[in-house]
Amino acid sequence: MNLRDRLIDCLERREVDKVPALSVTQTATVELMRMTGAEWPEAHSDPEKMVKLALSGHEIAGLEGVRYPFCLTILAEALGCEINMGAMDIQPSIASNPYSGTSEIPEVPDDLVDRGRIPVMLEVTELLKKEVVGNVPIIAGLVGPATLTAHLMGTSNFLIGFLKNPEYVKKFLDFSTEVCIKHANNLLEHGADVVCIPDGIAGPDLIDPDMFESFIKPKYQKFCRDVKGIKISHMCGDIDAILEPLSRCGFEGISVEEKITNLRAAKEILGGRSKLIGNVSASGTMLMHSYDDVKIEARGCLEEGVDVLAPGCGIAPDTPLKNIKSLVDARDEYYQKG
Repeated sequence: MNLRDRLIDCLERREVDKVPALSVTQTATVELMRMTGAEWPEAHSDPEKMVKLALSGHEIAGLEGVRYPFCLTILAEALGCEINMGAMDIQPSIASNPYSGTSEIPEVPDDLVDRGRIPVMLEVTELLKKEVVGNVPIIAGLVGPATLTAHLMGTSNFLIGFLKNPEYVKKFLDFSTEVCIKHANNLLEHGADVVCIPDGIAGPDLIDPDMFESFIKPKYQKFCRDVKGIKISHMCGDIDAILEPLSRCGFEGISVEEKITNLRAAKEILGGRSKLIGNVSASGTMLMHSYDDVKIEARGCLEEGVDVLAPGCGIAPDTPLKNIKSLVDARDEYYQKG
């Protein structure tokens, strides 16, 4: 069973020989950038550098998948947001919100595929497909519809809009969902095996669970119906309150961070509808602690029944390489020792 088959079989609820160990969120670190010569911010825009840096997460750090890109700004940029491209150890961020202070609902552009860095993403997908020749899963990330809406409207406008102008927010989410669907299908058609949508702003830390049910869940269900491939949801924070409705959206996998402290209970809530992914602390244990500490936490995740062993969020740029390697090491030792 090669690495690609193992992940796909796992997410499609077929039996696998062992739990995959990889990251469905960003994987680039300063150490990997220096080893490959593919550094931020150039690697956010240069196809060859993005490919080299994405592959390093597998070829050097040992993760059992290739995940790209390394930021959440690509769709927002294509739709008019100005972007601060960051630095070698700082991810790109949103610098403007083109739909702040307006009641306009944009239309999905016919030329979306040609805008901003989207052509780079599609080229990178094709190049990665040639590099891994079907043996390693290619995991493409794209921001989820709630976060994309917040990027375009401004986060405060988005959150206030739930109370003051809910119909406008719903219509804008319709637009953002269509954009996400179109981009996800393009990535899959160009060779991605899996798409992952980080959408932290949709979680209960910011949005009431009832609002998730009425505003976000229908958009996720449409995304999952219309995207023709394997889909993973990633959401930061304590999402216990929405795990059950989230599991009914149609995602093959749900990635959770370390604030989900009872993985056994979380897996029971998912009920086999979605596979549980996570949740070694990326900003705590992997960044700040030792190789052995990461292995201990990873083993705990395995003992509690995660279906895919992964960091609970994007890997921090200053994370030591040995701490990333410890994920696969922990998984291998777990199966050796039982």
